Amino acid sequence: MSVAPPAGARADLAAALAPLRDVPGAPRWGDPARWHLTLLFLGAVPPALLPGLTAAVGEAVARTPPVVLRLAGAGRFGPPRRPQVCWAGLDGDVAVLTALAGRLADAARSLGLPVEDRPFRPHVTLGRWPPRRPADGDLPDRLAGYRGPAWPLREVALVRSTAGRHEPLTVWHLTE
Repeated sequence: MSVAPPAGARADLAAALAPLRDVPGAPRWGDPARWHLTLLFLGAVPPALLPGLTAAVGEAVARTPPVVLRLAGAGRFGPPRRPQVCWAGLDGDVAVLTALAGRLADAARSLGLPVEDRPFRPHVTLGRWPPRRPADGDLPDRLAGYRGPAWPLREVALVRSTAGRHEPLTVWHLTE
C-alpha cells in the first residue's frame, strides 16, 4: 500500500534537491514522478487472497481521519561510509499515518500474509547509492532544513510492483 505526494510537493522537493543531483558521491536519484511513501510492503500475494486483502484494506483506510502531511528533512539508511538509501522524511499528521500503517499490517496478518516485523518509518526514497562506488553519506544533511508545502492525504493505493513498474490495483479515497 502506498501514498504518492501530489505533483506540487514532489516538484518543490525536486527543486530543493537540484543542487545536489550531480555532486560527487551522490546516489542514483529516482524519478520524482515515481516518488511515493510505502505504508506496507507485501511480497507476492496469492490471487485468492486479493479480494479479502482489498476488503480489509478498505476498512482500515475508511477509519482514517483527515491527514495533512509535508515532505521534510532528509536522511539515509546505512552508515555514512556505506550509505544505501537517501530519503526525505515527513511531518504533519504522522501519528495518524503511522496508525494507518499499523492497521494495514494487522489486516495483512489477519489473512496470514507475512509482514515485516520492524517499526514503520515514514519516508520517501529519493535515491540509492550503488554498491562499491564512492558515496557521500553526509549529503542528506544538506536537506535537513527542508520543509515542503503541506498537502492533504487524499488516497491510498494497493500497488503491484513488477520489474520496477508500479500498477495501482485499487485506490481508496479519504474523506475530508
